Amino acid sequence: MLSRRSVLAGSAAAALVAGVGTASRADASVGGLNRAGGSNRAGGSHHAGGLDRAALQEALDRIVATGATAALARVDGPSGSWRGASGVVRLGHPARPSAGGQFRVGSITKTFVATVILQLVGERRLRLGDTLERWLPGAIPNGDRITIRNLLQHTSGIFDYTEALFGSIDDVLAARYRTFRPEELVALAAERPPVFEPGTSWSYSNTNYILLGMIVRVVTGHPYRKEVDRRILRPLGLRGTEVPGTDTTIDGPHAHGYEPIERDGEIVPLDFTDLNPSMAGSAGEIVSTTGDLNRFYRALLGGRLLRRPQLAEMLADPVGESGYGLGIYQQILPGGLTLWGHSGGIFGYLSYSFSTADAATQLTVSVNPWIGDFDEALNDLALAAFGVTAPAAARAATRAKRFPTPGLRMPTA
Repeated sequence: MLSRRSVLAGSAAAALVAGVGTASRADASVGGLNRAGGSNRAGGSHHAGGLDRAALQEALDRIVATGATAALARVDGPSGSWRGASGVVRLGHPARPSAGGQFRVGSITKTFVATVILQLVGERRLRLGDTLERWLPGAIPNGDRITIRNLLQHTSGIFDYTEALFGSIDDVLAARYRTFRPEELVALAAERPPVFEPGTSWSYSNTNYILLGMIVRVVTGHPYRKEVDRRILRPLGLRGTEVPGTDTTIDGPHAHGYEPIERDGEIVPLDFTDLNPSMAGSAGEIVSTTGDLNRFYRALLGGRLLRRPQLAEMLADPVGESGYGLGIYQQILPGGLTLWGHSGGIFGYLSYSFSTADAATQLTVSVNPWIGDFDEALNDLALAAFGVTAPAAARAATRAKRFPTPGLRMPTA
């Protein structure tokens, strides 16, 4: 029986990763953006000065040194653009990853799906108050009391199918290359009782977004991936972004992702780069790049993808410990600077993509995690990216509030 060692201290990556980072400066700054500056209440500041590229690269290198085999990052804003890479493409090989390489974005997929749903709301093809039962009769036992809004905001109370599908490491390995239909994943959740009555609490559930992908198909007559491509990828020119379906490989340059597995008393890295993404579907299958995700969130929050009422709905009344809106959530930095975006996890990959609310500045980070804890370095990277200076107490408070990483994870036993 295989098991994963649940150790989050004392990184083994130092013995495996010898690569230091590489950085590149974009030739042109991002234009046509309004940036909110000024002081913040808690003694920090969000300044309009140039990017501290050395600080950005140093933080990225520390992510690798403290808990990853590779990491990519990109910042875009009025002060210019920067992108960096650190670590190695593959364990045992010294080549460094491409700063513009692809990676699995996990639950960041949810913001793409929510955008399509809200576009359909703006077109009056469905309503946020429509019930699940109206569009997918019989999919979930209490579907007549669950609304589209509940699905988008994780207030449906529907069981998360991943808890049933990935109960053990052997379950994960058995599912790795299997093709799943969305209906199969939903059925796993439908067999379990609800976590709470719809609209009475908040609990993150990947099943919500599998159902939303199915609703897109019913409403439009097309698979959700075709609607994402038609409505988002092509209009924005996101050429490095794919909705892979059942394609097990990442087509472009990419760093490999690993999971620590115990074999014969030793922790060894299992290369998990290739997998059948239908296990995540419309809850987490997208492959993208740091540049594409920055462009996506800039366009979304800048009003290019949604009409004003639907964008306001997306950001209004966030709930839960993450401050979750409709397919997007808040991350608050020292001094009160509020970011909007999403993070995601799928075996071998963790991703983070956030923007200022005014769409001025974006940061996207991809990490291939290994044993360790890179949270402090990730927080420092975010502070440098958004130009936040803060006293030690405020920085410590930020580190205590980790960036959430929802998505598919290897069981701990």
